[in-house]
Amino acid sequence: MARYLIANGPMQTTGSFAKVTTGSGAVKTMLQVKPGSTNVAKIVEWGISFDGSAAATPIQAELIETDVAATVTASVANDITKYDADALSGGDPTTSLISVGTSATGYTATVEGTPTAVRNLDGPQLIAPTNQYVKQFPLGERPVIQSGKFGRIRVNAPAGVNCYCYMIIEI
Repeated sequence: MARYLIANGPMQTTGSFAKVTTGSGAVKTMLQVKPGSTNVAKIVEWGISFDGSAAATPIQAELIETDVAATVTASVANDITKYDADALSGGDPTTSLISVGTSATGYTATVEGTPTAVRNLDGPQLIAPTNQYVKQFPLGERPVIQSGKFGRIRVNAPAGVNCYCYMIIEI
């Protein structure tokens, strides 16, 4: 099985990784991951951090699986980091392992959609806008994103701050 790191923005090249605003007062998908049509993605780790300059009301953050896609900025093959030797030797993951597109794997949702079924992949968190959260799942206890479903990192921030978030998945 190969591991991939997928973050909420385009791959950085000559500059730093781009920060993405959370917006304020509404649920916003920061990152969405959709496995290929015949794959299940195991989540090895996920994390989120904010660049607020003062402690304030915490931001709600959640890692969930939904049955409906958000409309996102589509990730491309270069945005997906091949994290281990199996991934490096496996070729382009977007050909069959990870679906990409505005209704597949991508970041910064502009439309949330209306999920009819949600499954928690980790416990919800309240995170200060000056803080971060990282969770690595132990072997045998890794949540999965099912084939045909969407893994999402969503936030609901009382005031907009910038955010980095990511998932490391195994397929």
